[in-house]
Amino acid sequence: MQRNQTNYLKYGFITIALFAILLGTSFTVPVLGFLTLFIVPLPLAWYSAKFERKHAAFVTTIAILLSFIIGGVSGLIFGLLVPPLGFIIGDLIQAKKSKLYMLMTTGIFLLLMSAVQYIISNLFFNMNVLKQFITTLEVYYEQLGNIMSVVGQVPEGYDELVGQIISLIESVMPSYIIGLVFISAWLYLIINLSLLKKLKLDVPKFSKFMDFRLPKAVLWYYLIVSIFSLLVTFEVGTFGYLVFVNAALILRALLFLQGVSFIHYYFCVKGLSKWLMILATCFAVPLYMFTIIVGVLDLGFNIRGFIKDRYKK
Repeated sequence: MQRNQTNYLKYGFITIALFAILLGTSFTVPVLGFLTLFIVPLPLAWYSAKFERKHAAFVTTIAILLSFIIGGVSGLIFGLLVPPLGFIIGDLIQAKKSKLYMLMTTGIFLLLMSAVQYIISNLFFNMNVLKQFITTLEVYYEQLGNIMSVVGQVPEGYDELVGQIISLIESVMPSYIIGLVFISAWLYLIINLSLLKKLKLDVPKFSKFMDFRLPKAVLWYYLIVSIFSLLVTFEVGTFGYLVFVNAALILRALLFLQGVSFIHYYFCVKGLSKWLMILATCFAVPLYMFTIIVGVLDLGFNIRGFIKDRYKK
């Protein structure tokens, strides 16, 4: 670890310069900018991993101000997310945290900052992104209905069906937002940690996906939500309805990952071809509910232990 603090200013200037170049490219160059968008935190992550936290925090603050200078309001919005993200990644590398810990930390940070930005844009700029998205959907379905009416192909109960679809989208939107945020955090980690490793930093690794195991408490949560869904009927749009719909969606997604992880484990233990494993993973998507059942059985009955004893004798 770098302890020569006489160099922190020199490397700080270099870090800010590289950050400005990557940020400017992301805002001005269409195709290349999309690629550099994911490596903008890289200089700050490297600096935070090398130098003391107080110096890294100062450089991160300069990067946030620079984001506003380069990109205006949109740059400030971006700056409140990405420079702190680089700081967090580097700080966790210096603290030698696991990659899963880093994923949870960065995901929660991005989720909280996205919520703060949504509240600020709604209160001070009168911009409700989610409401605008729903309005766009309503306009789309209305235009689609007009086109189908011209050719005489409007399905019976079209308006009611559209209303149900939009209501369902509104209900599950929190789950999809959470999922997208954590996928974004995962992409940032995968890309930046790979590059930081090439820069000779000791970065953590994810364990193999076949070793992915949820806490058993997730199974109990899923059973509770499933039982409540059968016994209690919530009115669409109520707080209870939103809570249970999103809880069920998130838990099913986690158990789906558990099921896919078991498929990988089974193929690995039996020594089957990786191509067959990839094919089975692809089939797991359309067989979504079956994969969830596999995940429940794997989590509840430890069938991996049985398979390990049978095929590794």
